[in-house]
Amino acid sequence: MGVDLPASTSLSPGIQAMIPFLYAAWSDRHLSVPEVESLRQQAGALPFLTEEDKPVLREWSDPARPPSRERYQQWLSSGRLAAEALPEDRTASLAELGVWLGLAAEEDPDARRDFWAAQLPALQELEANLGGVQEDTYRSLFPLYDQRQKLAEAITESRIDPNDLQRILEGERAGIIARTKKILLRPSFDRPTLRIKEDYREQVLRWCRELAQEGIGALSYPPEYGGEDSMSEYAGAFEAIAYHDLSLVIKFGVQFGLWGGAVYNLGSKRHHDRWLRETGTLELPGCFAMTETGHGSNVRGLETTAVYDHEHRELIVHSPSIAAGKEYIGNAIHARLAAVFCQLIVDGESHGVHAVVVPIRDAEGHVLPGIRVADNGYKMGLNGVDNGRIWFDQVRVPVDNLLDKYGGITEDGSYHSPIRSPGKRFFTMLGTLVGGRVFVPRAGLSAAKSALAIAVRYGLRRRQFPSESMRSETIILDYPNQQRRLLPLVAKAYALQFGLDHLLDRFVARTPDDMREIEAMAAGLKSYATWFTTAAIQECREATGGKGYLAENRITDLKADTDIFTTFEGDNTVLMQLLAKSLLTEFKKSFQEDGNIAVLKFIGRRVTTMVTEQNPYVVRQTDREHLESPGFYQTAFHFRARRLVTTLAQRLRAYIKEGKSAYEAGLLCQTHMIAAAEAYVEQLVVDAALDRLEGLETSDVSETSDVSSLLKKTIQLYAVHTIEGHAAWYLESGYISGQKSKAIRKLVDKLCAELRPEAGVLVDGFGIPDKLLGAPIAVV
Repeated sequence: MGVDLPASTSLSPGIQAMIPFLYAAWSDRHLSVPEVESLRQQAGALPFLTEEDKPVLREWSDPARPPSRERYQQWLSSGRLAAEALPEDRTASLAELGVWLGLAAEEDPDARRDFWAAQLPALQELEANLGGVQEDTYRSLFPLYDQRQKLAEAITESRIDPNDLQRILEGERAGIIARTKKILLRPSFDRPTLRIKEDYREQVLRWCRELAQEGIGALSYPPEYGGEDSMSEYAGAFEAIAYHDLSLVIKFGVQFGLWGGAVYNLGSKRHHDRWLRETGTLELPGCFAMTETGHGSNVRGLETTAVYDHEHRELIVHSPSIAAGKEYIGNAIHARLAAVFCQLIVDGESHGVHAVVVPIRDAEGHVLPGIRVADNGYKMGLNGVDNGRIWFDQVRVPVDNLLDKYGGITEDGSYHSPIRSPGKRFFTMLGTLVGGRVFVPRAGLSAAKSALAIAVRYGLRRRQFPSESMRSETIILDYPNQQRRLLPLVAKAYALQFGLDHLLDRFVARTPDDMREIEAMAAGLKSYATWFTTAAIQECREATGGKGYLAENRITDLKADTDIFTTFEGDNTVLMQLLAKSLLTEFKKSFQEDGNIAVLKFIGRRVTTMVTEQNPYVVRQTDREHLESPGFYQTAFHFRARRLVTTLAQRLRAYIKEGKSAYEAGLLCQTHMIAAAEAYVEQLVVDAALDRLEGLETSDVSETSDVSSLLKKTIQLYAVHTIEGHAAWYLESGYISGQKSKAIRKLVDKLCAELRPEAGVLVDGFGIPDKLLGAPIAVV
């Protein structure tokens, strides 16, 4: 054991050895004058103290002459430095630190090693005679020990078992999530640092193949194609993979969800038989070529064409311009086949957007004639995904390559579709692909959970600033502002999990009649959840200071990789407008179908709201029982959602009456539309969360009472924090008074403080193994 601890050039070995004791005595400040004198006498007899040392020790231990802040800080720094160098087999004690510091100060440490080892018993006796050094003093001197211990205490001292929270969050998907995590914890899934995109892409491809070999990729496919016919299981695997590597989860989604999903959902049985099994094993890599450089969100405006040549029974796929090139296509560099979305033209007539399977590479990976592929290059994040651009130059494929579930070409060369309306056919086709908007926010939420777990765990370990100059520094999560920054985000993560689970359940059990509503829900929740992801990760980066900026602690990659989540699978702002239009359609439809009854219901609801929610007493009611009750906050969410849609409809109608076109009126009300969509999603999330809590309260499982109480408080925090964020709107609408708004703000502070002791349990309830979390600042 070498001694490489730098010693002070101005202190003798004897004084160096006494530094931990001086720090402890002044830090605790619990010794009486007689006790100090007794300890001085005991210390004076120590053989390593020279005659020159003793006056220094007497001066520094004089109760009437406290050390300066600078000297006290030097003692702490010296003690911490020694603690970091102390071998793991040594006890975390003042005596051990004293021996280590004294030895380090010697000119020839090797020659004096036995001497200092012999001083340990005397120093241990001195430590014992200090009479109960405060625990915080030890924590200050042994920060690594302290950090590990504080994090462990945050979990073990709670009455809640994080595993109970994990079971609730994972629900019926717990089995597949555990199965997937077990694969991800293999040595073959260790995360090397690969900054060269080609190396990273090959690693991600290897991981993806291993998951495919384990049957994870084909989970949603029918058993005859190697799957388990379970979209729910696929969703569980998807969110678990996102705990490991986001490039992997996106490539996984492109291969098995987008490419495989296009074949399965838009194709016929012959297409399934031909491509689906090899897609599930990744023997046949494919890509999903929809987005074009010139048309991203506007799918109807795609320029790529597929012209039918009846003489040869072929489709001629062509990119008529540079802007018609397929853009940002995942798997573009590895894929052999592409599901190309293009305008289908038969006998000179366009029948709208359809999908055609086009070979782009041969079995050896060579690009085929008529195909041009360009690498998108380095991106802000997700550099393990091989995004590229693809152009087609009069590429001929058999007509059988048309995915014809909703529209095909007959033997006589005419177009046929079971859905006569082109508009309905278009939306039906896109509706089958809504799964991407169901799954992407789940991956985003997994990334946000990872960042929150890292930030909260770090907050339970990291100390900064003492309450007094000679006291132990404060755990940073004990600062109210740090609680305010992180705990509402943790609460929102829980609420969003319940909201996204509700969406998934609806999607899995969907019927054709449900699809319009599910598409609207998916559009809104995808936007709301991925906006949350980017905001939460940024807050976590700032809450972890410089440590959060280090690549080893993963927040940088989480931030870079998820930034695009707000754009792909539909730009969030565009999706929120689509949701708002759907809400307006339903609002209008209710009046058209029910006529005068709908009008009477509308008026009745307005009157009821005025009487029960906006009367002078309730508007000013500030007691905690009221503010924490769903009778207040759930009703407030519903009021906001209902009022914003109603006033949006009124504004649009007024603009149109003034002579403006529907398009112009929509532009004037665009921000109002997004606010209405957001209110709808927040209402949906809080309803889903409360439904889940109600299910827990009726559960027969005995241990859920404490768990349900914790989750109830967590959802309360999400709800009142959200209302606080919209306080100006509620005040303008006369729904709350200024006094009530102030009470809500105070309640958020109280709930954050009350949830602080359970913060570690809440993030451990996410169920992210330490190896997958992978951040040194967050691992016990």
